[in-house]
This record gives sequence, C-alpha cells and structure tokens, in this order.
Amino acid sequence: MADEAVKELAETIEKPPYLLNESQLWNAYAALEKSKVRGASGRRILTDLVSLVRFAIHQDNELIPFPERVNANFKAWLEMICDHIAANLGIEPDDFEYAPFPQHGGLGKLHQLFGDKLNSIIEELNETLAA
Repeated sequence: MADEAVKELAETIEKPPYLLNESQLWNAYAALEKSKVRGASGRRILTDLVSLVRFAIHQDNELIPFPERVNANFKAWLEMICDHIAANLGIEPDDFEYAPFPQHGGLGKLHQLFGDKLNSIIEELNETLAA
C-alpha cells in the first residue's frame, strides 16, 4: 500500500503544472540547503520521495537518501536486539513492549513487518546470537 502511494505521488509531480521528478526535487533542496542534504550527487530512486516528503514537512531535519535511512534504522534495531539478548540471555515477543523498543514501534510494528514469521525469527535470533 505504501509503495502505491509513493508511485501515485511520483506520477502526480511528473504531470503539469509541476513536471518534476525526485532527482530534480533533491537537487533543488541541495542547492537551497546544502548543509542539510546528503547524497546530492547520487542517483535518485523512487523511494527517495519518502525522504523528500519527510524533509519538506520538517519530520526530518536532514535530507538523507531513503536506502541510507532504512539501513541505519535496521542497524539500530539489530543493536537493540543484540544488547537485550546479551543482557537477558534471549529475547521474547513480550520484551518488545519494554524500553527501548516501544519508541521504535514495539511489538505491534514487529507483527506488522513480520506477521506469522515473527516467532520463528525471534527463535532464530536467540539460537544464533546466544549460542
């Protein structure tokens, strides 16, 4: 569903009166606020529109390519999970209801992302990291 919204936004800005794409928008922000824009010379991809929107509505104070943001978020989650397993010998689904996980979406977000695979993923993490 989110990918459909991004595609719809891309199609809308490409039509008159805007006639823009994500690369042109990114370059415009890079020209206006160079100190807040990373990856200005890189190739833009459709999902960078998410970063552009978040920056435009001041949800993010830096314009960062979307893949970089996803990678950083993923590493942060893994670090939190590893820290929890190291301190508690393992992790259980209910643990995601306690700090620091709720501020990142908690158990609800995990269910949304992994659905029925969540328990097997948690099992694999416990077996692999605490082995």
